[in-house]
Amino acid sequence: MATKYVYFFSAKKTEGGAGDKKLLGGKGANLAEMTSLGIPVPPGFTISTDVCTYYYAHQNSYPSDLQAQIDASIKELETTIGKKFGDKTNPLLVSVRSGAPVSMPGMMDTILNLGLNDETVAGLISSTGNQRFGYDSYRRFIQMYGNVVMGMKHHDFEHILEGIKKSKGVSEDLALDASDLQKLIGEYKGAVKLKTGKDFPQSPKEQLMGAIDAVFASWMNDRAITYRKLNNISEALGTAVNVQSMVFGNMGDDCGTGVAFTRNPASGERKFYGEFLMNAQGEDVVAGIRTPLSIEKLAEIMPDAMKELLSYADKLEHHYKDMQDIEFTIERSKLYMLQTRSGKRTAFAAIRTAVEMVDEKLIDEKIALKRIDAGTLPSLLAKIFAEKEKKAALAKGLVIATGLPAGPGAASGHIALTAEKAVEMAAQGIKSLLVRVETSPEDISGMHSAEGILTARGGMTSHAAVVARGMNKPCIVGCSALEVDYKTGTVEFNAGTPKAVKLKEGDNLSLDGFTGQVLNTALETIPSELEQVFVTKTMPKAESLLAQQYARVMEWADKYGRLKVRTNADTPHDAAVARSYGAQGIGLCRTEHMFFNEDRIAAMREMILSSTLEEREKALAKLLPFQRADFKGIFVAMEGLPVTVRLLDPPLHEFLPHEEAQIDELAKTFGKTTHYVRKKIDDLKEFNPMLGHRGCRLGITYPEITAMQTRAIIEAAAELIKEGKKVFPEIMVPLVGHVKELANQAQVIRATAAAVEKEQGVKVEYAIGTMIEVPRAAVTADEIAAEAQFFSFGTNDLTQMTSGFSRDDSEHFLPYYIEKGIYPQNPFQVLDAGGVGKLIEIAIEKGRKTNGKIKLGVCGEHGGDPASISFCDKVGLDYVSCSPYRVPIARLAAAQARL
Repeated sequence: MATKYVYFFSAKKTEGGAGDKKLLGGKGANLAEMTSLGIPVPPGFTISTDVCTYYYAHQNSYPSDLQAQIDASIKELETTIGKKFGDKTNPLLVSVRSGAPVSMPGMMDTILNLGLNDETVAGLISSTGNQRFGYDSYRRFIQMYGNVVMGMKHHDFEHILEGIKKSKGVSEDLALDASDLQKLIGEYKGAVKLKTGKDFPQSPKEQLMGAIDAVFASWMNDRAITYRKLNNISEALGTAVNVQSMVFGNMGDDCGTGVAFTRNPASGERKFYGEFLMNAQGEDVVAGIRTPLSIEKLAEIMPDAMKELLSYADKLEHHYKDMQDIEFTIERSKLYMLQTRSGKRTAFAAIRTAVEMVDEKLIDEKIALKRIDAGTLPSLLAKIFAEKEKKAALAKGLVIATGLPAGPGAASGHIALTAEKAVEMAAQGIKSLLVRVETSPEDISGMHSAEGILTARGGMTSHAAVVARGMNKPCIVGCSALEVDYKTGTVEFNAGTPKAVKLKEGDNLSLDGFTGQVLNTALETIPSELEQVFVTKTMPKAESLLAQQYARVMEWADKYGRLKVRTNADTPHDAAVARSYGAQGIGLCRTEHMFFNEDRIAAMREMILSSTLEEREKALAKLLPFQRADFKGIFVAMEGLPVTVRLLDPPLHEFLPHEEAQIDELAKTFGKTTHYVRKKIDDLKEFNPMLGHRGCRLGITYPEITAMQTRAIIEAAAELIKEGKKVFPEIMVPLVGHVKELANQAQVIRATAAAVEKEQGVKVEYAIGTMIEVPRAAVTADEIAAEAQFFSFGTNDLTQMTSGFSRDDSEHFLPYYIEKGIYPQNPFQVLDAGGVGKLIEIAIEKGRKTNGKIKLGVCGEHGGDPASISFCDKVGLDYVSCSPYRVPIARLAAAQARL
C-alpha cells in the first residue's frame, strides 16, 4: 500500500486533527481541527512533514507517488467548492503556506492567489464582476511568487509600484484603479523576465509545484535556521505545506482581513485583542503597508461578523484551553477562519493567563505550570526604561552600538572605566556604568557598584555576563563597535566611520540589556513591580495583581517540584534577595569575592606578599574579623537554612595589581622593594591559571588559609547559636581531584572547628564536602565520598575540563560548532548531558554507593537553566543552586521537570 502523504480537510471530509501536529504541522492540524468543530474554514489539503524529511534526504526530490496524490486532492477540492483549477471562466485559486509542528511565525514562505494567469484573471473578473479586484489579486500573486519562488527581491517590485503611484499622484495602493493595476501587471512580468531570464509561469500546475518547492526549501532559509537556534527547535521536525482554497478580503468594502488574540498577549488581560483592515489581504496587516484598525472597530463596521468572530474565538479558547492567536478573512460579509494556534506571549501575560485559566476551571495547576516558559521570567524582575523616553530616544537615532544582551534590564549612568571609579561614584551617590574591554574577578566591586556593565569583548558566558546575571545587572558584552582607551580616559564607538562617537569618562550612556542597544543619552529607569513587592517592600502585595499571581504560581511550583532550589550568594544582601524569591539555602558562597572590598584587599595582598608563616598568619588575622562578620550576616539572612561556603578558589595573582603605579604603592605600603613585589607577581603568574595553583592546592600549600576561613565560619555560627539562632554551615573544598586532597583539608577543618567549639563552649553542626569540577573527582567519587558529606557539581569548570574548552575563549569557535550541529547548544549555557552529564551520573552512582546519605547538588551557571535543571531532576540530584534573580526560574523549572 502506498504511503499517504496528502491529507484533505473540508466540512464533509476531514483527515487528521489537533493531535497530528508532528505529521501535519501546527497549521495543518489546527485547520483540520477547526473544520471538525464546524467552524467555517476554506477547504484544502496538507502535504505532510514526511515529505519534507524525504525532500532533504533525497537531494530536493519527492516520493514518486506524491504528484498523483496532489492531483487527486486538487480534483477533490474542485468538486467541493465548484470551481476548476486553471479554468478560464470560474478559476479555483489557492494559497500555499508552510506549517511546522512548532509555531515559527513569519519565518517561512507564503504565496496567495495561486492559479492566476493571463487567462484565469479574466475568469476571476467575470465570476466576481469586479475588475479592480481581479487585477489587484493577480499583481499581488506575481509579486509574491516572483519573490518566493523565482528569487526576485521585494524592492524589484516595490519601486515599480511606487513609480506608478507617483505618476498618478497618489500615496496608497487602494487609490490605483483597474487600468493602473493592469499596467502594473505588465511591468511586473517584464521585470521578472529581465531579472530571471524566464517568463512568468502561466501553467497553474507548474505554479503549484514551484510554490510547494519553495515552501519546503524555506525550512532551511537563514531566518528559519536562526529562529530554530534561538528557540531550540529541532531541524529534524520539518515543515508541512498547506494548500487551501482562497477567500478574499480585497474584493471591496464588505471584505477584510485581520489577526487577533483571545487575550492580550502583552498583559494577559482577558480581552479580545487584535487588528484588521478592510478591503485587504493578509500580508497588508502584518507587513505594515497600511495602518490597521483596532479590532474593536470591526463591531462598528460589521457587527454581525464581529459577533460571529467572538463566538469562534471563545469556542477555540475553550476547546484548546489556551490563549489563541487567530487569523480571519471576511469575503462579501461572510467570515472565514484561516488559522488558530497557541498565542506567543510575554512572561507577564503567561503568568496572568495561567492563573486566571485555573480560576476559570479551564486548566489545572499542573497544566498552568507547564504553560509558562521558565526562561522568560528574568524579564519580570529586570529594571526597565520608561516607555515614552525609550521611544523618543529611538526616534532621535541615539542608538550608537549594539552588542550581545547578556543580562536583561535597563541601566543609565556615567561612564566609569575602572572598578575603583565605579565604587567612588557610588560613594558620591552618582550612578555609573562600568565600561571595560573585558572584566575580571578584580572588577567585582565595580560591577557591584555600577548600574550596568558594558564590555567590548566576551560572549554570553564570559565573566562579565555570568557575574552580571548573578547580580541581576543589565549587561551588554561583545560590543565590537566599542574601543576603550584607559590612558586618555575615553571610549569611542564606530571609530573611523561617519557614525563615530567619542565620549569621556563621566559622560552619560544607557544600556538596554533586553536588546543589546547602547544609547548616547541618560534614560530614566524604574524597578520591576516584583522587586518593589518582594525585595524593597515599597509596594504592598495587595496593590499588585502581578505579584499576587506570581506568588500563586511559585506556590504551585514548590508543591509539584522535587528539587530544592538554593542560591549562589556572597553577601547578606544577595542572600536576603534570594530568600525573598524563595531560595531554600545557599549552595555556593564564594569567599574570594569578599576579599576584593577596599577594606580587605590590603590585608589579602599583605598575606600574599608575606615570606614567612608568621607574616602570613599576621595578615590572615586581619582578615578574620571581616570574614566572620560576612558569614554572620549571611547566616542571619539564611537562618534555619543550609549555607555552603566555598573556601578560597582563585589563584593568588588575581588579588594583586597590574598597573605600575599600583605596584609601587603596594611596595611602599608594606615596606617591600618594588623589585620584590614585581618578582612576587611574576612568580605567581601561570601559563594556565585555571589548572594551576588554586582551590584546595592553596589550602594544602598554605593550611593557615583554610584554618582562618574555617575559624571565621565556625566562630560566626557559634556566636549566632548562642543568640538562639539556627545555623547550618557546609564547608566546601574546591577543585578536589584526589581523595587525599580532601582528607588533608578535612583534617585542618575538623581540628580548627574543634578548637573553636571548645573556646566558645558551643557545638556547631557543620558538614564537609567538595565541589566536583575535576573529571578525576567524578570517576573516583566512590573514594571521595568516604571523606565527604556532600558533593556540589561545579558545572562551569567541569565543562571546561571535560570538553577542553576555555569558557571565555570558546566564544570564538563555539557558534560554528552549534551551526554545524556538533553541539546542539552552548555547553556553558545548557548542560552537555551526553558528555559532562555522563560524568555527573558516574559520580552520583559511585558517591551514593559509598555513602547512601550523601547530599548532591549543582552550583554552576547551569543551576538556573531550565533544560539543565530537567537533567538534574532526572539523575536524582537533591538541589540546584543559582543566582538570586534566577531562583524563580529554577523553582518553576524544577516543577516542570517533574511534570
